[in-house]
Amino acid sequence: MKVTKFTHACVRLELDGRVLVIDPGTWSEPRALAGADAVLVTHEHTDHVDVLRLAGLGVPVYVPYDARLGDLAPLPVVRARPGERFTAAGIPVTALGGRHATIHGGQPDCANLGYLVADRLYHPGDSLTPPDRPVETLLVPAQASWLKLTEAIDFAATVTADRVHPIHDAQLNERGLASVDGWFTETLGPRYRYLAPGETA
Repeated sequence: MKVTKFTHACVRLELDGRVLVIDPGTWSEPRALAGADAVLVTHEHTDHVDVLRLAGLGVPVYVPYDARLGDLAPLPVVRARPGERFTAAGIPVTALGGRHATIHGGQPDCANLGYLVADRLYHPGDSLTPPDRPVETLLVPAQASWLKLTEAIDFAATVTADRVHPIHDAQLNERGLASVDGWFTETLGPRYRYLAPGETA
């Protein structure tokens, strides 16, 4: 599986000639969607989904069952529930989790699904719900208003994964990114690798 990281939480997956894109939000590059066969959206926040960009794409868009994305009429939306297994872009996907992590005072409280793709790669969205099995590749949120770095490191250390790449990092400046990257590297060792936007693993 070819994994290309784009800005923030967006990743492009290519497997057996098929293209599956996860969380193409308003901060990610439009080219992430070039040739996409399907899109997975973890939750409704705009840093994870750009509804207007998806409207003209014409491919299935999988979203949490309870997601509130406004007028979805132009989108071929497929709603998924936690625990559901389905096929997107010809690739098996399992939806896990259910709710967005809490920032403060119970907010935000919206649906959030983590996606286990081909039983090999896991993208948790805005949560630290672990996959229910070992994976080859774990995508770990690196920075967020709902997240402490120690929680992200513990999450990555707990999940059995051959490779770990950070996502959800667009609000980090150069110094902050270097610090976060250093902590992950020190804790996780050679299985951790930072991917710059546009870089492929």
